[in-house]
Amino acid sequence: MPDPAPKPFSFPLRVYWEDTDAGGIVFYANYLKYFERARTEWLRSLGHEQERLRVETGVMFVVTDTAVSYRSPARLDDLLDVTVHVKHAGLAQMTIAQQAWRSNAQGKTLLAQGTIRIACVNAGTFRPQRVPISITSSLNKNNE
Repeated sequence: MPDPAPKPFSFPLRVYWEDTDAGGIVFYANYLKYFERARTEWLRSLGHEQERLRVETGVMFVVTDTAVSYRSPARLDDLLDVTVHVKHAGLAQMTIAQQAWRSNAQGKTLLAQGTIRIACVNAGTFRPQRVPISITSSLNKNNE
C-alpha cells in the first residue's frame, strides 16, 4: 500500500553567529528566512529555479500569510533540518507546512513550525496568475 503522504522535503542548515540575538539564540524572525531558503531549495529539487521561472514564464511566488509557533530555541552552531510539506495546492496559491528541527546526539527537537501561504503572481503587475503547469506536474509526480 503506498504511503498516503509523501515525506516532507528537508533542507539542512547551520546556525551562524549572524543568526543569533544578544541572548545567543536564533532571533525569531530568522525562522522565516530559514523557511524561505527551504522552500527555494524544495522548488530547485523539483527542477524549478525561481529566477529562471520569473524570466521564462513571467511569474513569481510571494508570501501572503504566515503563522509561526516557536517551541524551543536554536543556538549558535546548531544543525537544523527545515522541512517543506505542501498542504494544499490551488490554481494560484499553495499552503505549505514547515518545521525547523534541531538534530544532535540527544535526538531531534522541534524548534518552530509554521504555515506559509504563497501566491503565484505576474512578476510585473503582481496580479494573481495560475501556477505554471510545469510546477503542478512536478507536485503531482512527487506525490505519486
